[in-house]
Amino acid sequence: MEAPRRRLPPLNALRAFEAAARHSNFTRAAEELSVTQTAVSQQVKLLEEFLGFRLFRRLHNSLELTDRGAQYLPALREAFASIGDATEALLGEGKTPRLTLSVMPNFALRWLIPRLQRWQALHPDVELLVQTDRHGLETLAEEVDLAIRFSEAPPPGLHAEPLLTDEIFPVCAPSLAAALDAPARLAGAALLHVETSPEDWPVWLTAAGCEGLQGRPAPRFDTYALALEAAHHGCGVAIGHGPFVAHDLAMGRLVAPFTLRVARAKTWWLLSPRGRARRPVVQFRAWILSEARRQG
Repeated sequence: MEAPRRRLPPLNALRAFEAAARHSNFTRAAEELSVTQTAVSQQVKLLEEFLGFRLFRRLHNSLELTDRGAQYLPALREAFASIGDATEALLGEGKTPRLTLSVMPNFALRWLIPRLQRWQALHPDVELLVQTDRHGLETLAEEVDLAIRFSEAPPPGLHAEPLLTDEIFPVCAPSLAAALDAPARLAGAALLHVETSPEDWPVWLTAAGCEGLQGRPAPRFDTYALALEAAHHGCGVAIGHGPFVAHDLAMGRLVAPFTLRVARAKTWWLLSPRGRARRPVVQFRAWILSEARRQG
């Protein structure tokens, strides 16, 4: 007996809703879909009439999902991702599999790249595109397969797995370590600060019983990668995040002059759209989680 046919909403209305939810704005959704703002608004209204409830609260210059809209959106994004994956698999038969990963620059430089050779050795047939940007996760379902982000809690609506936890501690070149036989000695050292994380040094110094210690004037940087490179070249002492300095400590490029390590609340999360199960995605997820366990 033939299964009863489900009544589905119009595809254009679903696309309009998803784009409007991603941009929180009808106008920007219309620009993406190459239609007018009025057309997007009408499509969303059509979908709301089909469902029998409101999906958005219309604010002055933006949109806000209702509770039901927020409940509906993840399943819809998962469905679009599945359609995209199936289409890509069908059209990509015989082509080199491709995987797009979105990471922050510091994570790419300090943790991922030193390990990439092992990934290449295991999966030489997969073309990996690493994107280092500071944009949001709006493109995760359409343009990016996996993302790695650093936060206290994972963003809603995505499949999230904890990758690495964090702890901070001072690191420096081996040539400077001998003079640092106690945390108080840092008063005579150049302390390298990262502008985007001004709390790192105060948090560690307070835990070490040296609250308020300043150190000598030293260069300041806008990324951890630069601060750690400066530390390697003897410019001063930097705060190292455990995952960012593990490779350098193992190689002897940097040393940790003190045993105190302070745990932080944030976690590196491995993120993906729910339902994303293409072979390269599954392979990379398994590999990077294994690498994280190896470090732990």
